[in-house]
Amino acid sequence: MAQKKILFLTGDYAEDYETMVPFQMLQMVGHDVHAVCPGKAAGEKVITAIHDFEGDQTYSEKPGHFFVLNTTFSDVKVEEYDAIVLAGGRAPEYLRLDKKVIEFVKHFAEKNKPIAAICHGIQILTAADVVRGRTLTAYPAVGPEVTMAGGKYESVNASEAVVDGNLVTSPAWPGHPQWIAEFLKVLGTQIIL
Repeated sequence: MAQKKILFLTGDYAEDYETMVPFQMLQMVGHDVHAVCPGKAAGEKVITAIHDFEGDQTYSEKPGHFFVLNTTFSDVKVEEYDAIVLAGGRAPEYLRLDKKVIEFVKHFAEKNKPIAAICHGIQILTAADVVRGRTLTAYPAVGPEVTMAGGKYESVNASEAVVDGNLVTSPAWPGHPQWIAEFLKVLGTQIIL
């Protein structure tokens, strides 16, 4: 397997599991993963939030872990990366307002490089206008944004993922097993047991 260089975009109040698990898993299988947040440098931390499904109309939120960034956002040269991962949670609400973030996402879409987005991370894709004509999923509350941005929203169980070419999406962290497995396929990662 050829090691891939992956840009991992997160921010304050990104969902804890949707940040920690894929970041560590992609490193575990040998990829070079660079975690960044606008306005922050390598070694700085973002606070995450733990979102859970406890029978309410929406998820509950509790403080999560601090996540240490390993790359300085302003140093990113997007053309050097093979793929991008967009963590979910509340962070995408403000990350999608960052002009550079939008430029990054457009680069990956235009170059047909692998893109993995989960939960509210899809809000960054809709803001970048890269879902038009694509089939994807998201946290259900983000579904209308997908449709308004010209995408086809597919409602699936939270434990599932949707793949459309280079784009791999899932509604929430219960989808990690399928979402990560599908992203690894798109990356060309082979795990031999």
